[in-house]
Amino acid sequence: MSSPTLPAPSDSIVEASALPRLIRLGPNLCGAAFTLMKLLPARFMLDRAEQRGDLRPGTTVLETSSGTFALGLAMVCRLRGYPLVIVGDPAIDPALRRRLLELNTRVEICHEPSPEGGFQRARLDRLEELRAEYPNHYVPGQYHNRDNPNAYAAVAEQLTETLGLVDCLVGPVGSGGSTGGTAAFLRLLQPQLHLIGVDTSPSAIFGQPDGPRTVRGLGNSLVPPNVRHAAYDEVHWTGPAEVFQATRELHAQHALYMGPTSGAAYLVARWYAERHPDAQVVALLPDEGHRYQDTVYQDDWLASQGFLDKPYASEPRSVTHPGAALGGWARMDWRRRTLEDALRTSHSSDTPQSSNDPRSSNEPAIEEPR
Repeated sequence: MSSPTLPAPSDSIVEASALPRLIRLGPNLCGAAFTLMKLLPARFMLDRAEQRGDLRPGTTVLETSSGTFALGLAMVCRLRGYPLVIVGDPAIDPALRRRLLELNTRVEICHEPSPEGGFQRARLDRLEELRAEYPNHYVPGQYHNRDNPNAYAAVAEQLTETLGLVDCLVGPVGSGGSTGGTAAFLRLLQPQLHLIGVDTSPSAIFGQPDGPRTVRGLGNSLVPPNVRHAAYDEVHWTGPAEVFQATRELHAQHALYMGPTSGAAYLVARWYAERHPDAQVVALLPDEGHRYQDTVYQDDWLASQGFLDKPYASEPRSVTHPGAALGGWARMDWRRRTLEDALRTSHSSDTPQSSNDPRSSNEPAIEEPR
């Protein structure tokens, strides 16, 4: 009797971890659980840059990030031998900074936010200064590079081959790559796919004024060009009490030790799946929870932040304007509108329109999968 053929070892941890594990979380709910989601676009963006000739041996990679995209780039650059400089802000926690330094990454910290655009603008301004310091450089530009959303064609293919048609995709929105990219490719087969973007308050991404945020990994002080607002059918702004509770429940009930962005996606996807039992729902769960083992997973930390025994909502309240979603868990029927159209046609009796400069809908079309 012949032995079964075993898969060959992966060439690297990047190759082994780029795609998510698909895990059933309910009768009609599947979680796409990544070890580190940003590995996928980091690898894809550098692959494409090498193919175009923008990235050659000796080129320094420059990027702005205070989270997992920095780590994903650091892993890929270390294995391929590219020098890397990351411009971050105080949100880079000590554990992440140690990992970046061990991967031979130069880390620049912007300690003061810009008066307009917060730390994101301060980081982008410093990145422009570094371009002159490193004449031979390449900037992946996760917020505007279309290779970011195009990287998720592989996830759409994986979901389709495993689950068939997907009726609803739920995921956190940061750079706009994962939700927008995955949905664009899934809609080649399922044009009616319902896309739900998950954010937190206050965040500029979907038209709120910027402000301090409690949930790490969600929200943005600027509107990234890769966020294609007209792709979203529905937007949820999740509150920290609900997010932290859902993150802990994801671990307690499904043994999935994930971060709070995953908890936010699970919270919303579970709510939608329960109300649409005939729909195949997928939640994008971006990364594992090891960075949060001393915060979200510690009762003492939750108590110190006032969230341990704080009541949390079991469902969102519906709003008709992003400004009315400030505080707690809220949802808005976005109806595939541009940000400009959503702000113009939505209304709130007690909330003025955001002063953020909305983007137009003139965005480049996503590439067809190959």
